[in-house]
Amino acid sequence: MDWTLENVDWSEIAEGTIDTLTMLGFSTLFTILIGLPLGIILFLTSRGQLLQNQVFYAIASFVVNILRSVPFIILMILLIPVTKVIVGTSLGVLGAIPPLVIGAAPFFARLVETSLREVDRGVIEAAQSMGASNWQIIWNVLLPESRPGLVAGITITTVALVSYTAMSGVIGGGGLGDLAIRYGYQRFQTDVMIVTVIILLVLVQILQSLGDRLVMRFSRK
Repeated sequence: MDWTLENVDWSEIAEGTIDTLTMLGFSTLFTILIGLPLGIILFLTSRGQLLQNQVFYAIASFVVNILRSVPFIILMILLIPVTKVIVGTSLGVLGAIPPLVIGAAPFFARLVETSLREVDRGVIEAAQSMGASNWQIIWNVLLPESRPGLVAGITITTVALVSYTAMSGVIGGGGLGDLAIRYGYQRFQTDVMIVTVIILLVLVQILQSLGDRLVMRFSRK
């Protein structure tokens, strides 16, 4: 194994980093757009909540649990036909985004549901007694009160998506994971592997630090 940096093509590292950040950005955005409403619906339709519907909750919860339980690398392979229908290809950055979102959205939805459950029931009942509609309760009570937990959930999900983007390299998803597999693993260029791992570690540390600061900012003193 070559432990020097002579084999590292820094232009490819830069391109792989940009691809990883692109996948991470778009997948995080769509995960929030899908997972947040889904988590709110799961909470509202659960027992004892505003829109209690045990049949709907059981079905939605079952689907979410199935998607969460499938290992991501297997989920990517299973979703290849679906990905081709959605974006026209299963390769590259574009082809990696749909499985990333489908894999992460149910996970984030559960975090949202958990955060909403931590909201004081008395606050919700007080809003109801003042005649607030369900939408007003969601927008003015549930979301503001659960903000620290939601930010923490976004942080956890984003960090998880970093590892997912690396795994997407197995099926040609591009990014740093693809470089690590093609050069670090298949060609035994350990230096490339080390550089990609260091970049991913730095990215995770930055995301986690930002998330922790936002949680502290939104938490009540």
